Amino acid sequence: MFKKKPFFVVFEGIEGSGKSYQSNRLYKKLKQKKFPVILTREPGGTKTAEKIRNVILDDYFHKDSDKQFDKNTDTLLYLAARNEHLINRILPAIKKNKIVICDRFIDSTFAYQIYGKSVSKDLVDGIHKHILGNIKPNLTILLTVKISKALSRLKKRKKKNRYDKFSKKFYIKAQNAFVKISKKNKKKYLVLDSSNDDKKIEQKILEVILNRIK
Repeated sequence: MFKKKPFFVVFEGIEGSGKSYQSNRLYKKLKQKKFPVILTREPGGTKTAEKIRNVILDDYFHKDSDKQFDKNTDTLLYLAARNEHLINRILPAIKKNKIVICDRFIDSTFAYQIYGKSVSKDLVDGIHKHILGNIKPNLTILLTVKISKALSRLKKRKKKNRYDKFSKKFYIKAQNAFVKISKKNKKKYLVLDSSNDDKKIEQKILEVILNRIK
């Protein structure tokens, strides 16, 4: 039986890892079982945060550098969206003892902005100190994937944003960063290889979550 305590689970991984698909599948399965659950995402998740998301994900691969965001501006936009998301979506759900499934959270900021773009960790940590409070995921599900498989999946996407267009080298760097982060607290992470398109990973995720929330 569900203990009626909040549970915050985050899906992380590079583009093409299947995290959005698996987070949606978990949400539907828990919903079918009548659990109090919400599915959200970052950047976005609320009306105000989605407005910021649209700015962030607007394709700015321009040859002229003055048309590109500075890396700090980019990071601050992500953190602004996170603040809106926390205040208006995640915190209210946690207070109501709901299961919160989030597609991306703070590890993506570390993997992409800090490790990937060399943004100051102190900058991110300082803002997180003010906006996160005691909010931490109970479990982070990291989906790793063979880079060739991820790129193959991305090619099939009809609608792409700028993060679907990074170089193979960048995706390798980002995935290595995710794995490095996960090793710092193994009890809080479930790392799964999602390279194969089968139902086993979906079932594994459900089993782990059911065991954690009962």
